[in-house]
Amino acid sequence: MEFGLDTFGDVTSDTSYAQVIRNVVEQAVLADRLGIDAFGVGEHHRDDYAISSPEIVLAAIAARTERITLGTAVTVLSSDDPVRVYERFATLDAVSNGRAEIILGRGSFTESFPLFGYDLADYERLFSEKLDLMTHLLDEGPVTWAGSNRPPLKDQHVYPKTESGRLRTWIGVGGSPESVVRAARYGLPLVLAIIGGAPARFAPYVELYHRALKELGQEEQPIAVHCPGFVAATDQEAVDVLWPHARRMLDRIGRERGWPAITRDRFEADITEGAWHVGSPTTVARKIADTVQALGIDRFDLKYSHGTLPHDRLMTCVELYGTQVIPQVKEILS
Repeated sequence: MEFGLDTFGDVTSDTSYAQVIRNVVEQAVLADRLGIDAFGVGEHHRDDYAISSPEIVLAAIAARTERITLGTAVTVLSSDDPVRVYERFATLDAVSNGRAEIILGRGSFTESFPLFGYDLADYERLFSEKLDLMTHLLDEGPVTWAGSNRPPLKDQHVYPKTESGRLRTWIGVGGSPESVVRAARYGLPLVLAIIGGAPARFAPYVELYHRALKELGQEEQPIAVHCPGFVAATDQEAVDVLWPHARRMLDRIGRERGWPAITRDRFEADITEGAWHVGSPTTVARKIADTVQALGIDRFDLKYSHGTLPHDRLMTCVELYGTQVIPQVKEILS
């Protein structure tokens, strides 16, 4: 069982983008020192998140850490070039001594499409074709491939090659059966992004993934879960500190998507019964253990940054997660 942390580099109201990125590096350094297994940074191209080039941030982290796995949450493959994605992560893998991983996905926002000249009408085709090319690149041999979104490749080598012979690569999905089956078709590990509702309701997707792997003749692969959460000294402190920051973040996203404003009662209900893993170390550990047992997963990633939560609170959350939450989860699961 592995435990990770994810952040999107959320921008606080009184901090520059540059300082947020430096703060993310410090949070990752602390996570490495505490023995946390993995650290993921998101890719966004909007004003409420500071990280648009995750590989560069991860390379800075690699220079100051020793053991922690470094990856994305997620790489938006639909609006990127798979060849360049491979090259950047193979380079990160080299400078980190083999600690790089990629989580490929379509992301929960679409701002990268107009920014890089893609049509949202091609949403499905772009991801499908680019994922297919990416799986060829991961074999690290000569690539022959043709599609409709870029020139074909014929016996083309791409460099640098990795020392292990393959980049660890996952597919991140939000819960559609088609996406789960696609991950199984390519024999890639699965990350379920559970950001709303009870984690246990995703059990049918786990079952579908295992069944699809078997029917498609693929080997068993690990499954990870990405969930929002926050840890403080007590349950009350965790909710009181998180609420105003989460409310601003969720209301902004809600206005963009036509959702009603969130209420504190509804937010606390999602902490008690839904996707949010919030509270004291003991409370969060118990909920993570429940999620692990309900889904039979191999890794749990806590998305710990939320809106304008300040750096000192995030550092405390990382510290409590590494020193208290993870040991308690392991004890419960044993």
